[in-house]
Amino acid sequence: MKIISCNSNTMLAEAIASYIGVNLSDATIKKFADGEVFVKINENIRGEDLYIIQSTSPPVNDNLMELLIAIDASKRASAKRITAVIPYFGYARQDRKDEGRTSISAKLIANLITSAGANRVVTIDLHAGQIQGFFDIPLDNLFSVNALIEDMKKITDKRSELAIVSPDVGGVIRARAFAKRINASLVIIDKRREKVGESEVMNIIGDVKDKTCVILDDIADSGGTLCNAAKALKNNGAQEIYSYIVHGVLSGDALERIKGSDIKELILTDTIQATESVKNIKNIRHISIAPLMGEAIKRIHSDSSVSALFD
Repeated sequence: MKIISCNSNTMLAEAIASYIGVNLSDATIKKFADGEVFVKINENIRGEDLYIIQSTSPPVNDNLMELLIAIDASKRASAKRITAVIPYFGYARQDRKDEGRTSISAKLIANLITSAGANRVVTIDLHAGQIQGFFDIPLDNLFSVNALIEDMKKITDKRSELAIVSPDVGGVIRARAFAKRINASLVIIDKRREKVGESEVMNIIGDVKDKTCVILDDIADSGGTLCNAAKALKNNGAQEIYSYIVHGVLSGDALERIKGSDIKELILTDTIQATESVKNIKNIRHISIAPLMGEAIKRIHSDSSVSALFD
C-alpha cells in the first residue's frame, strides 16, 4: 500500500497514514508561474495499491485539478489500483437540474475522476446520496455518525433535555437517526430560501423551550442557514445551542456570522483543513475522522467489508 497526499488537507493525510502505520509517499505537487499544476511521484509505485488523499475544498478548482493530475500521473506510473480518497466532495450540491439550462456538475466531476484513471472513490457524508450512481466505479460513502455521536455524548451526559435540530427538511433523515441513537427529541426548521447563500427561517416544528439544541448538518458554507436557525431557536426559548457540521466550508463572512451568533459551540470534522482564521474562533472546535478513513482504507486494501464499520 502507498498513500499520496495532495495539498488541500495534508494534516488529515498524515493522521490517516499514522493510523494505518505507513509513511506518506514522496510526491512533488506544485504550480508553475502561470498557475498550471505539476505532479511528480518521486518513488516507485508500479504494481502498488495506491490511495490519493485530496479534499476538493476551496480553492475548489485548483484542488480538483491537483487530484485529477495526481491520478493521471499514478496511472502512467503503473499503479495497480488507484483509489481517490476525497473527504470533502466539492460540487456535490449541483446534483440535479432544479431549473432550466443548468449543469449537473456532480456528474461531470464523477466523469472526470473516472476518466483520469481512478479505480475507486472513498468519501464522507456525500451531500446527496444519488451521486454514488454518477460513478461507474465503486464508491464508498462513509458516515461520520459514530465519531459525532461519541463527541455528542459529552453534551448528552450533562443535559437531560436534548433536541436534535434539522436546519431544513432535507436533513430530517439524518437528524432523526441521530436523535434515535441518543434518545433525544427531534426538531425541524422550516425555511424559505430567497436566493443561493441566504435563507429565512419561517417556522419551528417541535418544542425547544428550555432545551439544549444541537443543530446537525453536513455542510456549513456561508453560515446563513446555521446562524438563522440558532437565532430562531433562541427566540423560541432554547437554553443552549450547539452545532455539529461534517464539512466546514465557511466561505465569505461565515466566520464573523458564527462568532457573533447564538451558537455556544460549533463542532466540525477535519475533512476540510482548518485555516488560522478558523482556529482563532473560540466557539469552533474540530474532531478528527482520520481513524474512520484509515480503517476504511485498511479494509479496502485487505478486501474486507467496509459497511461492517457501521453495524
